[in-house]
Amino acid sequence: MLNLGVDHKQHLVFLTEQSTQVLQDFCKLALDYLQKGPNLKLYSAAAQKLQVEPQVIRNSVEGLVQLLLECCKSKLEKDSFQEAILGLGFSEEQENLLSKLYTVKKQELTEALSKFGLKLPQYHDMDWRFEVQVASRSLLRQVVPLVTLDFSLKNTSNSDQVEHVLLQTDPNNLLHLAQELEMAVREGRSRHIRSIARIVD
Repeated sequence: MLNLGVDHKQHLVFLTEQSTQVLQDFCKLALDYLQKGPNLKLYSAAAQKLQVEPQVIRNSVEGLVQLLLECCKSKLEKDSFQEAILGLGFSEEQENLLSKLYTVKKQELTEALSKFGLKLPQYHDMDWRFEVQVASRSLLRQVVPLVTLDFSLKNTSNSDQVEHVLLQTDPNNLLHLAQELEMAVREGRSRHIRSIARIVD
């Protein structure tokens, strides 16, 4: 139901062995992580209290954050969330705590998930120029056609910022590129790809 790696599950094992009160403290650390990123000072203090290495605390916090985000990404309802948490080895009391956190903070988790997503520049405009080299010192009779493309891309986080990318190619490569893009567009409209996109979104 959830796509969790082996390392991720190992990081969660430490949490399953803690009391509900300690787990509640980890929930606070996880929320702090979502808002401000890792807090090494807090992790060192928690490590001294629990007599473990600070890296164990950090791994557990990041494991909990990833677990909550994966549940949110999979759009798990309450029953499915409970089943997933119990399946990872958490007790019923721990599951109740995590369920409350997931329910109350679901919107915040969704927003965090969108922020963690890959932000790529978006196409804005394109200018092109066709050039032909008709001769050179070594070859008096030749024709070398080239197409120069100037792509204008807008940054998704700042729509006023425009980046220019210059590409130069010959007509044959440009034709091949166009065919590949058309094939990709057709494949992107297929039922299989649409079903995968629904799972990822």
